[in-house]
Parts: sequence; C-alpha cells; structure tokens
Amino acid sequence: MNLQDLGAALGYSFQNLALLTQALTHSSYGYENEVAEAVENAGRDNEKLEFLGDAILSLITAEHLFNHYPGYEEGRLSKVRHHLVSERSLAKVAHQLELGEALRLGRGEDMTGGRTKPGLLADAVEALIAAIYLDGGITAAREFVIDHVLAPELARLGSDPAARLQHSDAKSALQDYMHAQKMGDPVYEVVAEYGPEHEKRFTVALSVGDKHVQGVGRTKKQAEQNAAELALQRMRPIEGESSQLPPGKDRL
Repeated sequence: MNLQDLGAALGYSFQNLALLTQALTHSSYGYENEVAEAVENAGRDNEKLEFLGDAILSLITAEHLFNHYPGYEEGRLSKVRHHLVSERSLAKVAHQLELGEALRLGRGEDMTGGRTKPGLLADAVEALIAAIYLDGGITAAREFVIDHVLAPELARLGSDPAARLQHSDAKSALQDYMHAQKMGDPVYEVVAEYGPEHEKRFTVALSVGDKHVQGVGRTKKQAEQNAAELALQRMRPIEGESSQLPPGKDRL
C-alpha cells in the first residue's frame, strides 16, 4: 500500500508526508537504515510519536466517553476507556486500515511476522494519531480517533458498553490485563476430561506466571473462560484499593 492509498483509507490528507513516513517506521528499520538515510533524517522510528499518540488517544477517548455517557461513574468510564485503547482494540483498527502492509520494518522483524504482531500494530496506530495531531492539530486527530477507534467499537458494544464489557470474553480481558501489567501471556492446559459424551466436563489449568487456577466447563473453551474469569477476579484490584501492585507482587 502506498502513502496515497493509505491517506485515502485514513480519511486524512497529510501536508507533511515525512510525519506519516515516520509513524510507519519501526525501530528495526531505523537501526538497519540509519547510516543510509541519515542525511535525509528519514531513518527516525515511530517510538516518540507512539509516546505522544498514547497521551492524545487517552485524552480524546476520555473526553468522548465523558460527553456521551453522563450517567457513568468514574469506574465504568475507566473500564470502557481501557478496552477502547487496549492493544487488542488498536490492533483491530490497524488490521481494518491494512496498516501492516504500509509499515517500514527491518528485514528480521518482517521475516518473523512483524506486520501482524498486535503490539507492533497498536504502537503504529498510536504513532499515526500523533502524526495527524502534529500535521493537522487536535481537531484532525479527534476526527480520526472517533471515526476509526471509538465509534465502530462503541457501536458494536451497544447502548451500555460498560455492562457489555462486564460479561465479555474473559480470556481476551485477561490477556489485555496481563499485557498492561507486563506479565506476558496466560497459558492454558486441559488437565482432566470426564463424564459420558453427552455430559462431558473439562478441567483446564491456567498458569499466570508462577501462579495457577483451574476452570471447569462443558467444553474446553468454556473451561478456559471460567479459569480466566477466576484469574481476573483474583488479579484485579479490590474496589477501593490502589490499582498499583507492589513490585513483584500479584493477587493470585
């Protein structure tokens, strides 16, 4: 995908295409091409843009939710915002925009599937938001965020997104939470299967770091969901408690 095609998909026309190029440049590309492109300064990667874009995205999302859900208390607003700006949600936006095809990656990153890595794609979306902000101001950035990040997902969640998220996919919620806490990925394993075919039960063990919980269900998927829900209940802060865990501690 060339820059013109991408601009059409974004619904925004850049005045300074160098900002768009930088937003699409992963650090692996910058390292490999730093010497060759030093004169043009085109080897800069998108990490600083990602930093700025994260803050802009959070502000616009908070503002939008504050204005559109006046009946929500702070806790429900935070729950919905966390979902909207999560790696999983932003990676979905990147896929819809086919952003992976436009990324400038180092050869090694490209060969190991970098164009489809959720974390890398989410970072690129944040960098893109910053690039639009720097090129066209907060109004342009707000229009992009609402059109591509917020409105589609809020429409999918319905009139009461906080309630919908309360009963959403526990496995996805657990993975998002663990990524946010830099805890890696959860590991599921079927450890027991019993009962006749028409009343089969499965027990799944879930490993979160060096901690373990188990879930039981009629299917493997249901057992995994139940294990994830139990892990979330134990890991998430108790209401009224600080959300910050002491270094090296967890609630499992």
